[in-house]
Amino acid sequence: MIPQAFIQELLARTDIVDVVGQHVKLRKAGANLLGLCPFHGEKSPSFTVSPAKQFYHCFGCGAHGSALGFLMEHTGVSYVEAIGDLARAAGLTVPQESGRDSGSARVAPDLFELMQAAADFYRLRLKESPRAIDYLKGRGLSGRTAARFAIGYAPEGWRGLQAAVPDYHAPGLLSAGLVIEPEPEESREPQDGSRGAGSVAPGATARKRYDRFRDRIMFPIRNPRGQIIGFGGRVLGAGEPKYLNSPETPLFSKGRELYGLFEGREAMRATNCAIVVEGYMDVVMLAQHGVGNAVATLGTATTGEHIRKLLRVVDRVVFSFDGDSAGRKAAWRALEACLAHAQDTKRLEFLFLPPEHDPDSFVREHGAAGFEARLATAMPLSDLLVQELSAQVDLEESEGRARLLSLARPLMRQLPQEALRLQLVHRIAELGRITAPEFEGFLAAGDGGPARRAESGGWARAEPGHRADEGGGDPDWEARRGADEGGRYGEGAASGDGWRGGGGRAGQGGRGGGNWRSGQAGRGADGWRGRGGGPGGEGWREGGGWREGGSSGRAGALRARAAPPDLDRRAHLLAALHPGLAAQISDHSLLPEGLARWLDALAELPAGSSFASVCETLRGAHQALVSELEAAAIGDRNELAEMSFDEARAEFEGALAQLRDRRIKVQMDALAAQGLDAPGVREEYQRLVALRSRG
Repeated sequence: MIPQAFIQELLARTDIVDVVGQHVKLRKAGANLLGLCPFHGEKSPSFTVSPAKQFYHCFGCGAHGSALGFLMEHTGVSYVEAIGDLARAAGLTVPQESGRDSGSARVAPDLFELMQAAADFYRLRLKESPRAIDYLKGRGLSGRTAARFAIGYAPEGWRGLQAAVPDYHAPGLLSAGLVIEPEPEESREPQDGSRGAGSVAPGATARKRYDRFRDRIMFPIRNPRGQIIGFGGRVLGAGEPKYLNSPETPLFSKGRELYGLFEGREAMRATNCAIVVEGYMDVVMLAQHGVGNAVATLGTATTGEHIRKLLRVVDRVVFSFDGDSAGRKAAWRALEACLAHAQDTKRLEFLFLPPEHDPDSFVREHGAAGFEARLATAMPLSDLLVQELSAQVDLEESEGRARLLSLARPLMRQLPQEALRLQLVHRIAELGRITAPEFEGFLAAGDGGPARRAESGGWARAEPGHRADEGGGDPDWEARRGADEGGRYGEGAASGDGWRGGGGRAGQGGRGGGNWRSGQAGRGADGWRGRGGGPGGEGWREGGGWREGGSSGRAGALRARAAPPDLDRRAHLLAALHPGLAAQISDHSLLPEGLARWLDALAELPAGSSFASVCETLRGAHQALVSELEAAAIGDRNELAEMSFDEARAEFEGALAQLRDRRIKVQMDALAAQGLDAPGVREEYQRLVALRSRG
């Protein structure tokens, strides 16, 4: 059995845009991304992916679910195999739990539930602490803002959380990073750097756990779904460390997460801009003054994962730093993280405030209008790069210009082959008093040629015809190249550009689903293609699955596309999970007879019936169906039970529309087979055509 905590960690570290983007060409459409549905044939895109909610939905066929659900539905893999694929892509190893005695074993509380319980506890303690409230008021924070960001206070005692959870000794508290359990040889008094404000360590036995956060203002950190995954604690007074973050846990990794991303998602969509600052209070105070699209890194330098996450949501990212030397150093580190993710259609900019200000103090003094005016003066990435490099050399000397070119070379190699790189090539070449072709030759010389790697630990990138390294290829970038050069579903002979495999159709080194193709041995690589040859073509076994071991291709590569989802069964399950849907469907014509009978049965049940009561009430008349739906609900691979009623209704109506359309098409084909010259047949055919056109 795979531990639930690991699955939670895996989903928290997986972005559905990356998963779906490897199979479907997506383009931005407002807050979501849009593409052609892989589950049914369509010419106009109706398949959407939501980065904020981390699910996909097709308004044509009703397909809907999470990253796990997409892999299972689209590639035909099992639940366990899908987890394995995602884990390999995230660099994780899937653990296994041995069987436990269900009669005596105690199930640990869900880690998200523990984090929420802790957040609720901290919020209540804030209301009871005049000292903490006075501190926040002194920083200019209003009660409304504190409530919006769920800010709280961790009390001074060593074991305050004991009052917040049923079992203070539960393993989940340690896994979630809420408590510390010293090793036996450690002293009895905790030494985590935060003061106990007059409390003394309990003089009990070694390994007695205690609260990680004590006497601190608490800032909950949420994932894109709004679930609390960690905390940042700001000490009251002069204690050290000033800020204390949650440790690395199954839910939380500070190199991946951004504070305020969930709270600021609507403002980011409205402005198409994200502002990256350094502190929690910067985010909170900017939001209080009307600048709601700010996020903060969590005590670490900006990473490539931060950049990728933001650029999926907005087209403009502005890094706001202090104007002192420390701020400029932080800006340069952010610039280095940005290079591998720069795109011609995205803007990466840098805003330097006066040395005496940070975003918190600046917005309090100048207001939102003053900050927005300053934001308009932000420096583009290209200008900052040239400015900082030029400041380090003497451009009047040959040695200085040579040093400029040498300093620029490792940075330029990280840029994608897009127009921005071309502009910088010409600009730096001019400063170095050489031609652009000469500078390109200089960049290609030395260690590695034009191949570039993202220093942030992201996907390595390779030009067509060049083999990507073991890290794989950038899914978004390569998907664009695959679409541009070969079309979405190209077939036939190899193009020789290193992107398409050897000739043949799907399953023979040709199309492997979406833009991705398995290649023949020795062909150019795209980072997903397998190594080595072998029967079936580059690790593909007969039937479309990825073959493990031996000379197979990369683990986690794409499998053959599975059959479309069963809309009839999906509609049955949706209606059972959300019985109120049945009462809203009065027209059962053209629906499958079994589904129509099921809706009639559900419509007679009391309003607000739960799934359990539906199953118990209707088991006698629909025993086989109820058993099947119960099994489907347990897996619930598409998370249908977690939908709001409005989301469920949208999917349900989409499924019914598709089912009706199929029924109409069958009837039209039958009439056409009879011949449209028979009396009344042409009129019936025209009626069905009109009915189908109305949807």
